[in-house]
Amino acid sequence: MKGTKYGLILIYAAIIIIPIFAIFLTTFKTIAEMYENVLGLPERFSVSNYISIFKDQSMGLYFQNSSVVTLVSVFLTLFFASLIAYAITRIGGVLSAAVFGFFTLGMMIPAQVNMIPLYQLIFQLKLTNSLVGLMIVNIAATLPVAVFILTGFMKTLPKSLFEAGSIDGAGNWLMYRKIALPLSLPSLSATAIFLFVMHWNDLLYPLLFITKDEYKTLPLALLEFQGEYMTNYPMLFTGVMIASAPLIIAYIFLQKYFIAGMTAGSVKG
Repeated sequence: MKGTKYGLILIYAAIIIIPIFAIFLTTFKTIAEMYENVLGLPERFSVSNYISIFKDQSMGLYFQNSSVVTLVSVFLTLFFASLIAYAITRIGGVLSAAVFGFFTLGMMIPAQVNMIPLYQLIFQLKLTNSLVGLMIVNIAATLPVAVFILTGFMKTLPKSLFEAGSIDGAGNWLMYRKIALPLSLPSLSATAIFLFVMHWNDLLYPLLFITKDEYKTLPLALLEFQGEYMTNYPMLFTGVMIASAPLIIAYIFLQKYFIAGMTAGSVKG
């Protein structure tokens, strides 16, 4: 039984690793070499695609735009979501349920449904072709799910801690900073990774609001390597590897927090 389990795990790992390895090898090939030998090793491991994508394709600027939009969006979403989750858990009663239901309702509406009114709103605010506009839309789009996750965790925090803080004269702001936030670190970290992946890989909103090259993000910039009659796969895969690197690094360093956040609150006592 154990051998069967390990065998299935190896098969699953191979299904994931082999395509990634093939994409990685393609980044060292030319277009002609890729079509001649798709899965084979390159004749020589040249980093010309990596040099070219930063030198000729302004990938450094796109990487910077994605980094700014993603980091600011994640930070502000976590800040507002944690404040709202804390208020929901502290207020209680009908008002708390109504506020939580309002944000839960926001998770039920697909982003595609809001595209036309959202574009009209951003256009009227003169925030098209703006990183600030992207940040505002990202925060509004992901705030409901962040509130949902953090509220579920904060409900498991012992009420006795807040009662003790209240007796000592601490206000809500102090209890939020000194009690709620430190205890919610695992959930905050897991939510941060989730939001980071969503914002970093987002193509819909940049495609909808950005037309100028200087404001493009990485996912939008990768579309430039796809043409009507031909796609430059080596350059496209090079861009994909560069775009994936921050996600891999973030998960490696925050893995223990992510796992702790996913399991936090599952067992009481």
